[in-house]
Amino acid sequence: MYVEMTDNTGQVSQEMQAETVKLLKFAAEFIHLPEHKEMAITYVLNDEIQDINREYRGKDVPTDVVSLEYEPETITFDDAFEMPEALQAELAEFDSFIGELYISIEKAQEQADNYGHSYEREMGFLAVHGFLHINGYDHMVAEDEKVMFALQEEILTAYGLTR
Repeated sequence: MYVEMTDNTGQVSQEMQAETVKLLKFAAEFIHLPEHKEMAITYVLNDEIQDINREYRGKDVPTDVVSLEYEPETITFDDAFEMPEALQAELAEFDSFIGELYISIEKAQEQADNYGHSYEREMGFLAVHGFLHINGYDHMVAEDEKVMFALQEEILTAYGLTR
């Protein structure tokens, strides 16, 4: 899996970015995600994530992570149409991008302090949490929450990023 990283804050170390990529690749293998998938992470401050949260979720408050799952449009063809190989390859490229995450480093620090664990653990938690969202997991109902939260804890523990 390819992960594109952008740090709009100028405060996330190269080491932490590299560790996050390593964690997400581990998570991708853990859920058996095909290797050709791609995603993006942008580290932001509270004011920027508040703007994103307002625009995409209708909530005018800063949050810890916003996950934007990419949902490609379904293209159908008449059965008589034989798609050229070049077009097949081009369409497959669109299928590789799964989504993007925005993580507030200020919220991550605040939550790490509140929960009594490391900033690194919180940043890893937020990355895995968002990653699961862009792969179809959710926690809007109790049953789904139980599944998603158990899986994210299982991934973090197996990776060695414990509380």
